[in-house]
Amino acid sequence: MLPLIVVATHAEAERLLDLNARVIVCGVGVVAAALATARALAQEKAGLVISAGIGGAYPASGLLPGDLAVSSEIIQADLGAWDGDQFLDFGELGLSILPTSSHTGRFPAWHLASEVARRTGARLGPTLTLSSVTGSLKTAAFLETRFPGALTEGMEGAGIAHAALLAGVPVLEVRGVSNAVGPRDRPAWQIPQALAATRKGVAAALEVWLEIC
Repeated sequence: MLPLIVVATHAEAERLLDLNARVIVCGVGVVAAALATARALAQEKAGLVISAGIGGAYPASGLLPGDLAVSSEIIQADLGAWDGDQFLDFGELGLSILPTSSHTGRFPAWHLASEVARRTGARLGPTLTLSSVTGSLKTAAFLETRFPGALTEGMEGAGIAHAALLAGVPVLEVRGVSNAVGPRDRPAWQIPQALAATRKGVAAALEVWLEIC
């Protein structure tokens, strides 16, 4: 069974098509990612699912454009409810993303994530998924307070992780950093460097996976 790599855009896929894995383009957003991943896993089994792509790095992470983040945990960070100025997560609300057991949208990453990070010199930590890109330092700081050690922000990882969980397949998120999370400064994004970092992370994950097969 080949690993499955899921990316949001064709530009992200182009750097990965020559690797020994199945690559699909899911579209942008958590719902698109979950549906495409579930369909791909129903069509063909996979030994590992990798959510890959570029993303923003949280200020406290210390990550710069061109750096690489590898997930220790994939978190759907905007699941919950606002009560005035207070945000209540699914644990506080007593809700679950699964119908038969408690699950708050925090997905553990593949148990060999730390080895992938070690081989690439990447940072290992939580990666956050949101449906709307963060556009202020205040919101970035709020998310960093809620999720200590958060490295990067993307829009697909938790959807991919949810589909992988239901299929019983381990999952890993790999994000090449293109920009800082905060005010949107599109001209400052370093997309080629982020794509190169993403490829490095995915290639290392495939290498580790092959060694245990």
